[in-house]
Amino acid sequence: MKIVLLDALTFGDTDLSAFDTLGDVEVYKTTSPDEVQERITDADVIVTNKVVISDELMSNAKSLKLICIAATGMNNIDLEAAASRSIEVKNVAGYSTDSVIQHTFSMLFYLITHSKYYDEYVKNGTYAKSPVFTEVSKPFFEVKGKKWGIIGLGSIGRGVAKIASTFGAEVYYYSTSGVNRTEDYQRTTLEELLKSCDIISIHAPLNDKTNNLLSYEQLLTCKDGAVVLNLGRGGIVNEEAIAKIIDKKNISFGLDVLTREPMLANHPLLNIKNKENLYITPHIAWASVEARDTLIASVVENIRSLN
Repeated sequence: MKIVLLDALTFGDTDLSAFDTLGDVEVYKTTSPDEVQERITDADVIVTNKVVISDELMSNAKSLKLICIAATGMNNIDLEAAASRSIEVKNVAGYSTDSVIQHTFSMLFYLITHSKYYDEYVKNGTYAKSPVFTEVSKPFFEVKGKKWGIIGLGSIGRGVAKIASTFGAEVYYYSTSGVNRTEDYQRTTLEELLKSCDIISIHAPLNDKTNNLLSYEQLLTCKDGAVVLNLGRGGIVNEEAIAKIIDKKNISFGLDVLTREPMLANHPLLNIKNKENLYITPHIAWASVEARDTLIASVVENIRSLN
């Protein structure tokens, strides 16, 4: 069995040796669109994270039996074409839940405690010259007693809600699908959530209902001093709207996902003035060491279960 890994660079230094027990393995760190066809032509199994596999590519890969997506989202595969060609497509779900939950709180605390400012205050020598033992020019608040609104109450959203409650926050949620219901937390409308919550975190998929869910008009309704965290998908929050509003209103944003990744070199978020109220990480919430190990182990099992 020939197994081809198309974008192994996304796994970092994760051990991939388990694939060698399954067949002949070819590992490519990255694969551009014009390289895909040549690399998968003779493959029985391909492993992809973000590389797009179209109907045309499948039609020329006569040996292909299984496409393993090293992620949960499956929008990079033409699923109808795969089914029509009897090619199995298997993804991995739930491997990064704890990692994303943890990163949600990491982003929140970085922003609300002004971590960058206070760290630099000490390291640049200013603290050594201070006449007092402390420095409180950048006030920060406690999570206890604050209203935390969650957009998307799936497994990640529920995990965040549980920990937020432990901190003493009042948790509200808006169901983007209209399906999720729970008595544990208070369900509300999107309008009321934006208007009343001190902290808003997004843990929803990108689809027709969530695309551009928070545009300029919606963000303007957020409370002064609110924190908005997007750990769902880029495109849910309008990034041009963030770039405009962050210099006009006291709202902080934490983004782990963007509409286009990697971000464009001339992205409007790179030119804002109020940089202290913006924290962006390069889509790393999913990628704890443990999550990546679990991901690869699950992909290996998906290949082992090939009929």
